[in-house]
Amino acid sequence: MVQRRVGNGLRWIADAYDNSFTLTLSEGLSPYELLRGVGAEDSRVVGLTRSAADLLLLRQEEDHISDLDFLDWEDEAAVARLTSGGFLPTPPAAIVRAGSVDGWAYALEDSTFHTSTYLAALSERGRAFCVHRNAKGFSDVGYALDGQVVTFFEPGLPHLTSGAPPEATLGYVNRDKVGDAAFLEWLATELDIYLPWEETEAELPAAAFT
Repeated sequence: MVQRRVGNGLRWIADAYDNSFTLTLSEGLSPYELLRGVGAEDSRVVGLTRSAADLLLLRQEEDHISDLDFLDWEDEAAVARLTSGGFLPTPPAAIVRAGSVDGWAYALEDSTFHTSTYLAALSERGRAFCVHRNAKGFSDVGYALDGQVVTFFEPGLPHLTSGAPPEATLGYVNRDKVGDAAFLEWLATELDIYLPWEETEAELPAAAFT
């Protein structure tokens, strides 16, 4: 189990989600506003821990819900909430869990990248960032401001930047042979933000997407 690393604000995400992840930060939004901004309905939002979300994503449709160890499958109300929210019976394509920290809403996805499509909409009150790493280890960063995408770039591959260079827009020098962990460390320092690991493992508002 990954333990919280004091003083590394966001960098720990690169270790805790060592296969693939998406982190999204949206300035001035609440967690529910972020989820609405990526297509969720409030009535379909359910509180989930990270481990519960992982189990729901990885299960097969033919699996019995009794295999979900976080769920009392005889609790009809709990099963109904998950079913109406789109988490059951068919496994969703993505689950987005959202929280808040220091004036920012954040979203974490394990393996998927649903929120990255909505980066412009998530920046309508200020800045929005999206950091994604795929299962092959390739990563990209998106930055939007005031409803407009400003740049997408791959940490360590400056020649693949789409939009304005991050050096000009963010003051981030995209050197060769760096990766998403280095950018997460820079971002935490730049925003003066610290997201506790324990909080992200606990129950957060979550939305399912097909």
